[in-house]
Amino acid sequence: MTLALDAAAQDLLFREARTANTFSDEPVSDEQVQAIYDLVKFGPTAFNQQPLRIVLVRSEEGRARLVQHMADGNKAKTSSAPLVAILAADNEFHEELPTQLPHFPQAKDMFFSERSVRESSATLNGALQAAYFIIGVRAAGLAAGPMTGYDAAGINKEFFADGEHSVLAVVNIGKPGEDAWFPRSPRLAYDEVVTTV
Repeated sequence: MTLALDAAAQDLLFREARTANTFSDEPVSDEQVQAIYDLVKFGPTAFNQQPLRIVLVRSEEGRARLVQHMADGNKAKTSSAPLVAILAADNEFHEELPTQLPHFPQAKDMFFSERSVRESSATLNGALQAAYFIIGVRAAGLAAGPMTGYDAAGINKEFFADGEHSVLAVVNIGKPGEDAWFPRSPRLAYDEVVTTV
């Protein structure tokens, strides 16, 4: 069977795409980020919840605030990437459900009245949205360097002091620089992953 995407698009989004570790100096514009978001916002989530929140780190002051919380191996690349996005889950996403799920507005109170339930759902669905965001970065012809090597409590305190958000990932974004890629790591084969019942 063939896929609907042509081979070039498959390569751009999946086969040739890698996590970038270095970036060129070419800037990433607000228009590019908006185009990425306007594409990936249509990815499916449970109850059409949209917990993903994105903080774009552009200023030197913001960069310094973030880099201090990154793992040592991530500090240099986060310092030098043209754009860094902090992806977080809004644990109060349910407040928007009446407008985002208009055919079932009671879902807000029926399913998400407890904070622990909201946090679990926001983490899962925010992570789905973060994955769509990475694919969107690739669709824009840019490279993404998603990372989870950081002090989450430190980032949450630094950028989300309201306690309503939880960091999911930090993503460096830009055109790849010199020696941007590690060698491609192996992937499990179809028969190692898929079973039929």
